[in-house]
This record gives sequence, structure tokens and C-alpha cells, in this order.
Amino acid sequence: MQPDESQYLQRKCRTGDIDVHPTEKALVVYYEVEASILGEAGNARHEEKKECQKIIRLRSLNASTDVSALARKVVEECKIIHPSKLAEVEHLLLYLQNRKKPSSKFDILPMTEKIRGSTLILHLARNPDNLEELLHNETVLGALARVLREDWKHSVELATTIIYVFFCFSSFSQFHGLITHYKIGVLCMNIIEHELKKYDLWQDELEKKSKDPENQSLRKEYEKTLKKYQSLLVKQEQLLRVAFYLLLNLSEDTRTELKMRNKNIVHLLVKSLERDNEELLVLVVSFLKKLSIFLENKNDMAEMDTVEKLACLVPCEQEDLMNVTLRLLLNLSFDTGLRTKMVHVGLLPKLTALLGNDTYKHVAMRILYHISVDDKSKSMFAYTDCIPQLIQMLFEHGEERMDNELISFCINLAANKTNAQIICEGNGLKMLMKRALKLKDPLLMKMIRNISQHDGPLKQLFIDYVGDLAAQIKQEGDEEFVIECLGTMANLTIPDLDWELLLKEYNLVLLTTINSKN
Repeated sequence: MQPDESQYLQRKCRTGDIDVHPTEKALVVYYEVEASILGEAGNARHEEKKECQKIIRLRSLNASTDVSALARKVVEECKIIHPSKLAEVEHLLLYLQNRKKPSSKFDILPMTEKIRGSTLILHLARNPDNLEELLHNETVLGALARVLREDWKHSVELATTIIYVFFCFSSFSQFHGLITHYKIGVLCMNIIEHELKKYDLWQDELEKKSKDPENQSLRKEYEKTLKKYQSLLVKQEQLLRVAFYLLLNLSEDTRTELKMRNKNIVHLLVKSLERDNEELLVLVVSFLKKLSIFLENKNDMAEMDTVEKLACLVPCEQEDLMNVTLRLLLNLSFDTGLRTKMVHVGLLPKLTALLGNDTYKHVAMRILYHISVDDKSKSMFAYTDCIPQLIQMLFEHGEERMDNELISFCINLAANKTNAQIICEGNGLKMLMKRALKLKDPLLMKMIRNISQHDGPLKQLFIDYVGDLAAQIKQEGDEEFVIECLGTMANLTIPDLDWELLLKEYNLVLLTTINSKN
């Protein structure tokens, strides 16, 4: 914008949700301010949006207050509240008027009634046919949201039940706006964070009590505490599972997912990988897999030592958990640093062992292929039984064309001298040459070409096949295959090889001259 150009500031306010303050007699009004700098022609030069909130304290509110009159006064004096919100304001004021002050003691009976009431609503919500009807009952849903916000620390069972109600809504995209309206997603993340911290405290307490196992009194106390925590852990993991599941459903919207990322959802998920509950782990790993396709989330996972924790899950007996863990590792294996970590934490032999399992071998091979791209990691394959398994797979294909993943993996491994020696053990090279020459497979010949580049005894093994390679160059055929044969011959810098005789016998000089003219 030029310095002398006129500028005008335009400001707009959009009212959002209205809610009660969790502890005070006050209303919280959420609104968005949009500020635009306009040029002389009225066009917007610069725009900024900011989410704000206004707290309206109601010190005069008591049991005898006329709620209707107070609601009208609030709407009249607070310009950011639209008159159409009058009924909602009155409803919130009525709730504040009847809300009891928090008690320092845990009141069993009211909490029991809340749990019972929310459980009955859950029975209705679990039937999708009832969701539309519940959606129109703002009083019930608003009450559930407020009870969850105020009482979730007092009862895990109550929190689990209410979140489950909203989870039923989250299973359908058209109801996500409802959950956003009541800010259940943010609340779930706060609850999860609190529960994970509580879990750490439990672990610390158990560790302190287990330091002297020979002390009988301490041992009994430890066993008693352990039994208590195991019971609490079951309830906590039910809560974590339904809360994470709700967030997973909400993350269908990438904007919502970004907000979760900004509130450290990756940290919470990776922290939960320390659990033993398989159902919870399947959900957590699935969520991480979904998030891992974005660079920022992948970087967060790298900082959180995710690979180390995933390595503990490979292998596992639960098929769903195993599948989703491998697929998450596959997503992470596109990152060079994370691939290196996979080698360091001992995943290489574990993944190699899965090559013999039809259920997991394709995903395992893709991860191993990515690892084999790195020169530093190639040599590590020599210390596993990966190469013999791959060679066996190659020969099992018969005359069928091999999977690109399999042959590409072998090509990478053959670029390492130690691996190449293992490949050529016994009749390895002979079988490879026989198959390559028979099928005229350029990728298989590329693997052989990689083997031929290594100095030492490996080159001597090719003396018996020089004539076959030269014959392929002379024949008209697949250009890629011929190029690989020619490249293989070019690698054979063997002193005992009579190149002059070879060139004359197969007329390779004449052939080269003709091709260069063409």
C-alpha cells in the first residue's frame, strides 16, 4: 500500500456460543472479531480474525432474582449478544440460579443420580434412530455438557458415560457441529491429559512401595495398592478409549485435526502407547497412523520416540494391532531419521521374521525396502536371515514375473558387498543368471549388475557367464535388458579376461560401430 493512500478500518463481530462460567456466577460469551483495512476504493487490503470471549459477571443473581428480567437486561446491555439468543440466555441464567456451590466433600447420592441419568440417556443414544430426537433436545445435551465440564474429575464412570453419549453423535459427520458447539473435543483432550498424569503418579507410587520386597508389611501394602490400581486402570482405559475414539471421529475435518495437533494430540497418543490394553492400543495406533501422513505430525512423533514404543508391539498376537502397527511404521519409514531409529531399536530382525508370514509379509517387505535405501543400513541385513528368504522367494516365482517390491528390495541389497557375497553363496549366482537369461528380465539383470560391481572374488564368479552376457548384447531384444547386460560386462575388470578375443568372437566392435552410427 502506498503511504499516501487512504486507509479505513472496518470491524465486524460475530457472536458464537454462550455458556456458563464453570466456577463463578457469570456467563461466557464467545465471539469472533474480524478487522479489515480497506483501501480508498473500499476493497480489503488486509484482514485479520481473532477469537475472543467476554465474561459477564452476575453478582446480583440469587434465588429471588427475576431471571427473565435479568436475561433481557443482559441482552440489551451486551451488544455482541443477538436478541434471538434471549431464550438461551434465560435458560443459562436459570441454571446458574439453581447451581449449587461446589462442595468440599464427595456427595455420593447426587453423583449416583447423575451416573444413572446419563446412563439412561446413553441407552437412547446408542440407537442411531434416537439421535435426531436427542439433537433437538438442547436442554438435555446442554445439561450433559455442563455436568461433564464440572464433574469429570469426581467420577471416571460419569465422565465415560457422558463422553460415550457424545461419541454416539460423533459417529455421524452431520452431528460434528453439535459436539463442536459444546466444546466436547477440547474437554476430552483435557480429560485425557489429566488421566495420563494420574497414571504416572500411580506408577511412581507403586515403584516406591516395591523398593523393599523383603519387608513383609511393605509387600502387603504394595499388593493391596496394586490390586486397587488395577481396578482403577480398567476404568481409566475405558475412559481413554471412548475419548480418543470421539476425537478420531472428529478428526475427519482437517481443520479440527489441526486444532488437535496444536493442543498436543500426538503427545497424548504416543504417551498412551505404554499401555497394555490391546483395544486401546489398536485405537491409539490407528489414530497415529491417520495423523502420520502430515509432515508436522510425523515430526512430532519423531520427537516423542514413537518408533521405540512401536517396536515393543512387534510382534504381537493381536492381528488388528499388528496390522495397524506395521502400517504406521510404513508411513514413518519414509523419513530417513526414523528408518535409522528402526534399525537401532532392533526392528530389522523382527520385520525379517515376518517375511514368512503371508498376513504381514507385504507390509514388512515395504518397510524393509525403505530401510534398504540407506547405505548405512544395507550392511545390517547381512546379520539377519533376510537375504536367504528373499532369494527363495525369487526362485519360487517360476516363470512368472516377480513382484516389483521383491526385486527392487533385492537390487538395493545387492549394492552392498557383504550382501552380494551371501546372495552368491552356493549356486546363488548361477541360478540368478539362468533365470535372468531365460526370462530376459531387466530388473533381475540390474540386481546381477549390482553384484558385479564389487571387487574381489565376486568378479571372478562372472568369468563363466561372460559369453552368455556377450551373446545377449549381440541379439536384438529388450533394450533395457541389453543395457543391463552391457553394464554388467563393463564392471568385469578381471585381469585374466581376454577382451580382444571376446570382442572378435561376438563381433561386438562391429555391433557397437553400427549402433553408434544409427
